[in-house]
Amino acid sequence: MDLKTWKTRPAYYVLLEMLNKKKGAMVDTDLFEALKEEHPDLGAKDFNSLLMRLEVGGKIRVTSMSRGKRRVEIVQQK
Repeated sequence: MDLKTWKTRPAYYVLLEMLNKKKGAMVDTDLFEALKEEHPDLGAKDFNSLLMRLEVGGKIRVTSMSRGKRRVEIVQQK
């Protein structure tokens, strides 16, 4: 029997920590792979909705780089 446990740190918090460690910006595919190591049950749809929530909340900015690549960066709060 495989028991699932609650994560002590939510995915959005882990995502923001990873961006801070990488000097505030990463490519979305690298960020998704790194986040999947911590949260293996996270899918692409969940990742995109997480990015959308953080972008609407003013925490991150997502810009298109080239075909299929996006740059995710932390918005500097003043």
